Amino acid sequence: METENGTAWLSEEEQRTWRTHLEVSRLLTYQLERDLQPFGLTMNDYEILVNLSESEDRRMRMSDLAAATLQSKSRLSHQVTRMEKAGLVHRESCESDRRGLFAVLTESGWETMRKVAPHHVDSVRRHFIDLLPAERLAALRETLEPVAEELRERRGRV
Repeated sequence: METENGTAWLSEEEQRTWRTHLEVSRLLTYQLERDLQPFGLTMNDYEILVNLSESEDRRMRMSDLAAATLQSKSRLSHQVTRMEKAGLVHRESCESDRRGLFAVLTESGWETMRKVAPHHVDSVRRHFIDLLPAERLAALRETLEPVAEELRERRGRV
């Protein structure tokens, strides 16, 4: 259905699908955040720990980490400062680029990651994976992949 200005309004079915997606996204994020609280972590903290733990030498350039976590460099800098105070990460200068900095996972950060990861995976399983049969999970992934691919490409063009 179009209006005078050419806007293609969502059909009732499209609107229900969109709103369900938003609700699931918010509720799942809320629940995963709650399950990280006993460890003193937020989802942003956990995402940074995951990225660093999976990177070579458990380090990433701050600019790459900002891109990987979809955070502004300023926001990431504040986040890393907070995580430094908690002893989870530290910053190191980049020898090849005097302006560049690395975020580096500390031994305490690595131990935190090893302790929290099983609980987080259990949370993801309980609140998402185990609620859908395997064929539905595969269909959901296949459905969402083109959207994710398009959004990644658009992000790269900005």
